Amino acid sequence: MKDIFKRLFSSQSAPSGDDHIPSFNEQQAKEEDVQFIDHGIQTIALENIIGSVGKYADFDSRFRPKKHVAGKRFTQIKQAMRQGKKIPPVKLYQIRNQFYVLDGNHRVAAAKELGWTELCAKVVELLSGKNTMENLLYIEKKKFFDKTGLPGEIDLTEVGKYNYLEQQIHTHQMHLAAQSGRDHDFSKAARDWYNTIYLPLIFIIKNGGLIKYFPGRTMADLYTYIAYHHWDTNSDRRYGIGIDRLIPKSMEAFRTAMLEKQTPEYPEMKRSITAFILIDTDTTAEFTLSDKLFALEEVQEVHAVHGSIDLLVKVVLQRDFLTSDAETIAEFLDQHIRKIAGIKRTQTMIPGRSLVKENF
Repeated sequence: MKDIFKRLFSSQSAPSGDDHIPSFNEQQAKEEDVQFIDHGIQTIALENIIGSVGKYADFDSRFRPKKHVAGKRFTQIKQAMRQGKKIPPVKLYQIRNQFYVLDGNHRVAAAKELGWTELCAKVVELLSGKNTMENLLYIEKKKFFDKTGLPGEIDLTEVGKYNYLEQQIHTHQMHLAAQSGRDHDFSKAARDWYNTIYLPLIFIIKNGGLIKYFPGRTMADLYTYIAYHHWDTNSDRRYGIGIDRLIPKSMEAFRTAMLEKQTPEYPEMKRSITAFILIDTDTTAEFTLSDKLFALEEVQEVHAVHGSIDLLVKVVLQRDFLTSDAETIAEFLDQHIRKIAGIKRTQTMIPGRSLVKENF
């Protein structure tokens, strides 16, 4: 079987020219210890069909047919697809998350041109045994989804993290069994974990805008990071102020808390910081500065005072639990306060304990 595939691939030569879709031959040559897996008929997202086995030079980098192949046949195929006529599945080879066309290049090109998002295809996957981080992560991910039956929307960037999630599900499976007094199927426990633990925490993380602190990482990466440090190690973190109020210290306690809420009621990973900024100004600009400061959304009060400082400003800032108070205030000062002409020096005071009379 493997020799047949190799003969098929090696029989294609690579035409010259750079403006074409990727060549399956070139990518397949980089793989080692390839195992072929027939997945049968599947629905494949068109954005993941990126190359061709033998006709990659006939299509430009956007999978549009070049002039010498965009003839009557392509027009007829496109017309049939536009009219909703039944077309046979295309044949694809899969390498990790990318697909290459063995048969049906014109159908793929027409579907892309018509704005389709997916296409029915017969898929044969080439599972490489080459010991690279990319392959190890892909194989680990594949095993996780095959075992759990979950939708493929959990994208992790580190090897070992899918195994961590699988262990979480095993723990949850035992918890459900202890609660009900009967065994729970692993795939059912996986679905319960996904809906009552994973998705709620992902929603909270997303709502808190935390992804901006982790370039190149995914929401699932943040989930595993927070879950491990908060539920498994209970490690102290400088950004942990207020996190216990939002997320209980155990995974199952979190699940219980989330089951009592509707999605819009999930807690926000944000808290308010009140700070007082003492400002020394160029005295000639004091009144103008007061107006400019008061116009800032975060500024609640501006007072011109007598003494060693000229202005007293009260600000209320919002921060998420990954950022310290000092970092949030420093960023606000640098981005909004110190850029205003006429401000000479600033000093910031953060209340440690506040007593405020009602209605004040």
